[in-house]
Amino acid sequence: MSIVKQIPNTITCCNLISGCVSILFLCHERVLWASAMIFVAAVFDFFDGFAARALNAKSPIGGELDSLSDVVSFGVAPSFIVAWFLSRTGVGWWVHNFNTFPVLAFILAAFAAIRLAKFNIDTRQSSSFIGLPVPTVGLFIASLPFMLFKLGNHSALYHFVVNPYFLLIMVAVFSWLMVSEVPFFSFKIHNLKFKENILRYFVVIFAIVAIIILKVVALPFVFLFYIILSIICYK
Repeated sequence: MSIVKQIPNTITCCNLISGCVSILFLCHERVLWASAMIFVAAVFDFFDGFAARALNAKSPIGGELDSLSDVVSFGVAPSFIVAWFLSRTGVGWWVHNFNTFPVLAFILAAFAAIRLAKFNIDTRQSSSFIGLPVPTVGLFIASLPFMLFKLGNHSALYHFVVNPYFLLIMVAVFSWLMVSEVPFFSFKIHNLKFKENILRYFVVIFAIVAIIILKVVALPFVFLFYIILSIICYK
């Protein structure tokens, strides 16, 4: 295969590397940088598919590589961020001086892997999704540190989000949604007709207005809006 045909796979590998670097940053207590690298991974995740279509370079290995990269960048790396928060809640299940409580965060990574494995063999998901897309989960979690940093630890919302019960409920709900039969709309746009893209336009408009007003605090709410809108409206 020509070098040009390998460009999409190279971009996909950049997605995976970004997820790995996110974990590396978190090992050095750089949670904001860790979160930022997940957003970088999302940029690569968008452009690998775009490049594959533009270069007519779609391949079975490209699809598998994309899913493997997404497991790391939007499953494992966000799980590390949740584990980082859980380790600071004061709750501990100690085994030989090791706190096992944060391990519960990696349930999210396991369900992300299951979700992506199902996606690879499910022919129903060509234009929409069955189950919550893994990148949405990863980006929601990656947006939390930015929101919390902006709010400061004197905010009631800050203490609500870092509460261990909220974090575990979040893991449980997202894990279930990823492998559920709940439909979610995609952002693959075939034309610009308002009627055919009304839900997509609503999300974009909400995101623009919310970010203008609330800045980075709006990020988690944008992803929540997409999730809620899909559950309520999408058929």
